[in-house]
Amino acid sequence: MMAGMADQELATPDTDAPTGQPRRAGAPEPAGGPWRRRLLVLALVLAAVNLRPTVTSLGPLLEEARADLGMSGTVAGLLTSVPPACFALFGLAAPRLARRWGPGAVVCAGLAAITAGLAVRPLVGGTAAFLAASALALAGIAVGNVLMPVLVKRWFPDRVGPMTGGYSMALSLGGAGAAAVTVPMTDALGGGWRVGLGVWAVLAAVAVLPWPLLARDRTGGAAAPETGPAPAPDTATAKASAPAAARTRITKSPTAWALAVFFGLQATAAYITMGWMPQVFRDAGVSASTAGLLFAVTMVMGVPLAFVLPSLAARLSSQGPLVVVLGAFGLAGYAGLWLAPAQGAWVWALLLGVSNCSFPLALTMIGMRARTAAGVVRLSAFAQSTGYLLSIPGPLLVGALYQHTGGWDLPIALMAGLMLPQIAAGLVAGRDRTVEDEI
Repeated sequence: MMAGMADQELATPDTDAPTGQPRRAGAPEPAGGPWRRRLLVLALVLAAVNLRPTVTSLGPLLEEARADLGMSGTVAGLLTSVPPACFALFGLAAPRLARRWGPGAVVCAGLAAITAGLAVRPLVGGTAAFLAASALALAGIAVGNVLMPVLVKRWFPDRVGPMTGGYSMALSLGGAGAAAVTVPMTDALGGGWRVGLGVWAVLAAVAVLPWPLLARDRTGGAAAPETGPAPAPDTATAKASAPAAARTRITKSPTAWALAVFFGLQATAAYITMGWMPQVFRDAGVSASTAGLLFAVTMVMGVPLAFVLPSLAARLSSQGPLVVVLGAFGLAGYAGLWLAPAQGAWVWALLLGVSNCSFPLALTMIGMRARTAAGVVRLSAFAQSTGYLLSIPGPLLVGALYQHTGGWDLPIALMAGLMLPQIAAGLVAGRDRTVEDEI
């Protein structure tokens, strides 16, 4: 049903590529000249910075928020699975909204929803209202997750790798920064957890500012199609067949499924890391402050690598070798956590930080596995929504195993075991082909 919804919402050919072919490397830059190009880059970076603080700013203050709101331990545990659930469900709406209003307008509205959710969340007095405000912010993040690769494809069709790297780095920086500075900033402001969470609404509000100028462009800011002589017969045939091809279910593409599984398993690893890594180190005898620093190191590793990996991936015909290398780092990190969690803690944190950079690689492959912007919308919506649904049970299962076994041997074995199908799915997803060719 999920894939069917995504397909139905995008059963139109890509207006930016009337022949059904990708633009040439020398395609014109977005209309408006250098100033507009700078505005596009600024808008993408500001949006990306705000796609993670909603999640990562809560963890350091969760204990205080629980006590103040009277939140049960069960509800607090479920919070680790709320973000991927919202990303999956609300991400399904992104294709329909983008078709109706344009991707730029939808991202603008998503940033406004993030701002409103972050501003309201600290003001509420109960658990239900807190979760509702969080869901509003997460809904805005969900449409941004799906549509950012689309806007990169449309605005910078010949620079998908570098631009994906730029906004992936900004995304990682936003997440790591929120995790690292929320508590010190709360202390500096002299307030409680409500101030520490609410201040992130200011950053989200700043990110909204450039988007109304871009939201008026329903095509997403892409250069206008070239004009010229009447289309040749084969071009006319391609245009006539485009609607039928667009209605074909994306679930018929093995590459789309492989990307969805790869995306879901890397998201599982990321949310397990965000939810449980500090506890692993603390149970091994590491102090709470050091465990927090180790967690920050893991997240900070994504900042430089998120910029480098997409550019490197875009130069390769197959991204399989990168998938294997990142998976090997993850397996080594999990082996270290199992054998000597405290003795080599800094090494394991670095290794897992590198492994978690599968996220920007997955985003890059989404942009490369479709030839047109419309194809990227369909593939992004399907791969991310399906992937986030697949990632929901992981953190809960790790928590249940930890609770029932009283240790980390079995949970860590599960984490390492999941890395093997992640590598296998990534090898299939990284092959040099497009979903249009398969469906």
